[in-house]
Amino acid sequence: MAELSGYFIGLMSGTSLDGIDAVIVRLDSEATAAEQSTRLELIDSISQPLPTELRQQILQLTQPGDNEIELLGQVDVAFSRLQAEIVNQLLQQSGIKPEQIRAIGSHGQTLRHRPEQPIPFTLQVGDPNTLAEATGICVVADVRRRDLAAGGQGAPLVPAFHAQLFRHPEHQRAIVNIGGMANVTLLPADASSPVIGYDTGPGNVLLDSWIQRHQQQPFDRNGDWAGSGRCDQQLLQQLLSLDYFRQPAPKSTGREQFNIDWLDQQLSLQSLSLRPEDVQATLLEFSARTIADALQQHQPGPSQLFVCGGGAHNQLLMLRLQNLLPKITLSSTATLGLEPDWVEACAFAWLAQRCLAQLPGNLPAVTGARGERILGGIYPA
Repeated sequence: MAELSGYFIGLMSGTSLDGIDAVIVRLDSEATAAEQSTRLELIDSISQPLPTELRQQILQLTQPGDNEIELLGQVDVAFSRLQAEIVNQLLQQSGIKPEQIRAIGSHGQTLRHRPEQPIPFTLQVGDPNTLAEATGICVVADVRRRDLAAGGQGAPLVPAFHAQLFRHPEHQRAIVNIGGMANVTLLPADASSPVIGYDTGPGNVLLDSWIQRHQQQPFDRNGDWAGSGRCDQQLLQQLLSLDYFRQPAPKSTGREQFNIDWLDQQLSLQSLSLRPEDVQATLLEFSARTIADALQQHQPGPSQLFVCGGGAHNQLLMLRLQNLLPKITLSSTATLGLEPDWVEACAFAWLAQRCLAQLPGNLPAVTGARGERILGGIYPA
């Protein structure tokens, strides 16, 4: 058992590709495999959009194409250089020196996530060697592949962090992270009951892609554009018919399944001609329904639901979730003391601490791994 108090940095860039989130947190002095809570103080945070060219290159690499290895090598280093710039900005902003940071926990940027292939794999870019060299700070990275090697999905990993930070002995709680994809964590009040967590399906990824195509906006602020349209039930039922939603957990998904080309294919099967805003309204209902359906499958269900991720700011999406789940009290994780935009980045700071302490970072009941595993590789300063 290791004493690892101090400052950690967490870096997160999700499937929405909206940017890189970075946080400095102070974590409690002792991390143990058995403890049910974590003392975490968010010291400072910053978010920076991805440059247009880099974002386009990442999008290109999420699908098969030409000259992939050459582009992959370039993007791997370019992404880590951007991470280093953001870390150095955050340190300057906070007044904390690099030598005060115990480690950076870097998620990187997922390009492919294929845990169900005959030879399963997950691939993230963001070279930790470059990041360590450019910041002078120890880096913990490549946190998903050990779980995958142990027979797990390699995702979602944040439920372990949710359990440490948000579990309550008297309330059945659920945490829903709505990023590009959405994932749910069910936290039983009984500490002896297992945590349940998995990807429910798309969060913002289709909503963002559709409004980028038709309105040239990065996202649908407050769900206003979706609110101007009408949900088409025929399209909704077609989207909901995907086999993924009937698969049992553990399960995880990504842009490989939910992307603009897949959406175009679904629309081509429709005999109706839908207005773009009606498609947006249907996509919002699609995200809300798949999250709500997932929560309603579990009994006893949660009495409290806390939302994090960018989707927490979509007021229409939050309203639809509340209407679909009338018996559940819904709020954001800000109610629990952590702003919704920073939860995932904080989780990767926590995973860095767990790795340095030689403690497991996964929940086998969530990922399907054969057992608990220490996650990540360590790249010294």
